[in-house]
Amino acid sequence: MAAATALRATGNVAARFEGRAATREPHWVKWSLIAMSLTFFTLFLLMPLIAVFVEALRKGWDTYLTALIEPDALSAIRLTLIAAVIAVPLNLSFGVSAAWAITKFNFRGKHVLTTLIDLPFSVSPVVAGLIYVLVFGAQGWFGPWLQEHDLKIIFAVPGIVLATMFVTVPFIARELIPLMQAQGKEEEEAAVVLGANGWQTFRHVTLPNIKWGLLYGVILCNARAMGEFGAVSVVSGHIRGLTNTLPLHVEILYNEYQFTAAFAVASVLALLALVTLCIKTWIEHQAARSKEES
Repeated sequence: MAAATALRATGNVAARFEGRAATREPHWVKWSLIAMSLTFFTLFLLMPLIAVFVEALRKGWDTYLTALIEPDALSAIRLTLIAAVIAVPLNLSFGVSAAWAITKFNFRGKHVLTTLIDLPFSVSPVVAGLIYVLVFGAQGWFGPWLQEHDLKIIFAVPGIVLATMFVTVPFIARELIPLMQAQGKEEEEAAVVLGANGWQTFRHVTLPNIKWGLLYGVILCNARAMGEFGAVSVVSGHIRGLTNTLPLHVEILYNEYQFTAAFAVASVLALLALVTLCIKTWIEHQAARSKEES
């Protein structure tokens, strides 16, 4: 009886405050915060984005398209896509495996693995690139052996892929770990009891539960891979037409005072960012909708 009375009282309180703000601050505080947020968004996010496209199209569409189909620009676009196409699937495999191991099993070194996944967040990308140079460069640990076997990693595509993989390692794993921890292990254990093997359990139980989080992590990983500058800049050697990705090509054009061409190429990265944002929003909407239906 007392429990029912308390439940009704809780319901009455909830109904009384339904639709009210979470704080008792005056309206001018709310509108001041909204104005500050919109001002910050306009000055530091929206205006620079608009400026990129305005500067890119300042001399007309012909100049804009010429800058994009120039051989060095096409080479930069191609190399950026190659690095992303290689790095993202490898990080996808690692992220799913690491998240599965951390959330579904108990083992020694579990906390160490979780900490190491976050390492790229705390290490400067420039330092990460320098590490690869010290390991695989001509004077590095494996430099003489690589030269002896005519293998190039630094100042070549493999080095760019390695640097890209390093900075994008945490995105998929960090997206999946909290999600899989919240879901627990009960459904997988039930599937095993019913006779499912590991692959069947992952395909029919785990994957449907994590698909939106997995796709979200892949989108973020791909966006970072295409926009990475620091680590790639160190290992690329800035060989024009060979080892320059899109961000590096933008820097070279700007340093050569080819401002319109630099903004034209930068607009490609901006468009990729906008597309990524739209896909991210769609994924969040689908994930929320799927959660409501379940």
